[in-house]
Amino acid sequence: MRVIAGQMGGRRLFSVKGMETRPTADRVKEALFNVLAHRVIDARCLDLFAGTGSLGIEALSRGAKEVLWIEKDRRAYEIIQKNLQMLKLQERGKIIQEDVFRACNRLKDAGESFDLIFADPPYHKALLPALLEQLPKGLLRENGTIVLESHRDEKVPYQVGLLEKKREDRYGDTVLHYYQQEEM
Repeated sequence: MRVIAGQMGGRRLFSVKGMETRPTADRVKEALFNVLAHRVIDARCLDLFAGTGSLGIEALSRGAKEVLWIEKDRRAYEIIQKNLQMLKLQERGKIIQEDVFRACNRLKDAGESFDLIFADPPYHKALLPALLEQLPKGLLRENGTIVLESHRDEKVPYQVGLLEKKREDRYGDTVLHYYQQEEM
């Protein structure tokens, strides 16, 4: 696993040993950031179910302003720390070791908001519909984008509240879903 492009392009990343953490494949990550293109520059990003932190690190490499990673698993949290230290990115982000749903509510209560939100939860646990339904209003900035990664067999709704799916791309068994807030 590596950083695909930008300032740190080509750098290898540490990953969590075992099967519990499934990093986004390099080709999927490259396609994702090709779609986002200019939206990443100066963006404030939230990386949910962060795993190794590779999506947030890729965003920083491509010009994001800052990233907040949320990861409940202790081993994955430590790998994110190790990757940030290796790449000297500690000053451009923060890692929170907590349940994603609790962390999102705390962030909303603190008045935090983000231009880009990435969510790559464990497959086949029905977490994406729940996340879309429970994502606090206001956490996504106006004109912001949420990118969800799922297995092709998982059901992901077209619309939840004001969030509407604008794009869906499939790469083998992986599907990327892009959501934005619908105009009122």
